[in-house]
Amino acid sequence: MNSKKLKMMPVSSKYMKQYNDLLRYVFQVTDQELNSIGWQEKEMIRAKFPTMEKADVIGWFDEDTLVSQVAVYPMQVQIFGKTYDMGGLTGVGTYPEYSNMGLMHKLLEQALKDMRKKGQYISYLYPYSIPYYRRKGWELISDKISYEIKDYQLPKNRQVSGTVRRVEAESAEIKETYARYAAHTHGAVIRDELAWNEYWLWDRDDITAAIYYNEDGEPDGYLIYWIENEVFYIKDMIFNNEEARTGLWNFVSAHFSMIDRVEGSTYTDEPLAFLLEDANIKESISPYYMGRIVDFPSFVAHYPFKPGESDREWLFSMTDPIMECNQGTFLLKISKEGKGEAVKVSQMCSDTISIQTMTTMLMGYKRPNYLSKIGRIQAGKDKIDMLEDAIEQQIPYISDYF
Repeated sequence: MNSKKLKMMPVSSKYMKQYNDLLRYVFQVTDQELNSIGWQEKEMIRAKFPTMEKADVIGWFDEDTLVSQVAVYPMQVQIFGKTYDMGGLTGVGTYPEYSNMGLMHKLLEQALKDMRKKGQYISYLYPYSIPYYRRKGWELISDKISYEIKDYQLPKNRQVSGTVRRVEAESAEIKETYARYAAHTHGAVIRDELAWNEYWLWDRDDITAAIYYNEDGEPDGYLIYWIENEVFYIKDMIFNNEEARTGLWNFVSAHFSMIDRVEGSTYTDEPLAFLLEDANIKESISPYYMGRIVDFPSFVAHYPFKPGESDREWLFSMTDPIMECNQGTFLLKISKEGKGEAVKVSQMCSDTISIQTMTTMLMGYKRPNYLSKIGRIQAGKDKIDMLEDAIEQQIPYISDYF
């Protein structure tokens, strides 16, 4: 295959069918799988169309045939109370006969440059190959905890001041509840129409929801679920406080006579077992989303470090496999108020870190002490202690899928 004949350019909506055909081929999405959730290809294209209209899609073309592609969704996320514009990377694929030509590397490089221009200084993606995306500068930033609870292990009913009501899964009340939750939840995607469309895209028709309202009638949490073959499946449960959590589990336990077990997922760093009287449940933790700092100096300028008694500094060298703006020696300055600034300098230094490690550290997924222990940061103990004191302790919550 002659790569000189290929051309990289934006993918307009007229190539929507080719975009979906490429994804279906690469990820082996069959007609049977689509039919199992009630989809036909035309419906999938119609559902994706409004999302793709808002996305930045670029691809390689062989004449008029799309052969390799990436899409970037314009999104926003909360990082320790600060709102960041985020580039959600998705739709990544190349036909096998065009592989090993460096097409995807160049697409990712262009996508990251475009994100930087648009002020999207952080990028999220759901990885189909963790090693591949690590080589491109992304790193793990969140987990998914799957659990199975037998009917006799469900928590006993406890009195709460609020009430739970079932609602339509795609109701405005669900969006309002999530917005209240995401406003103070580290790592959460702030869902606009595009993000909600992706959240619901592959769900069943019979999925439903229940909202916990506090005594003032405000939505403080929700449960999204379906019941099939005597199994209560939980897609997602969020809550702003312990009372909302209790109220939602009261609702689940009220189905005791209808089900044999509950299966679900949670996206926090808190295993469920400890909260149950019978803690002998099945739980499994798996990596979920990856993140990548797109422009380190700009990301740090917005980043809320913890205040300290005095100003702090760290001189280090950083590597990045793609973005030149993240390569070289930096002097990181953190004021006692928690304001950060990263400046490139020409000094020599012995401290080193990669953009992958910097991302997972600043996102709170892994702590500086641990990263130093496993050799992902080369720095003295005083600098590691400084980073421990300067970075908030909270693992990102990400329950989206795009």
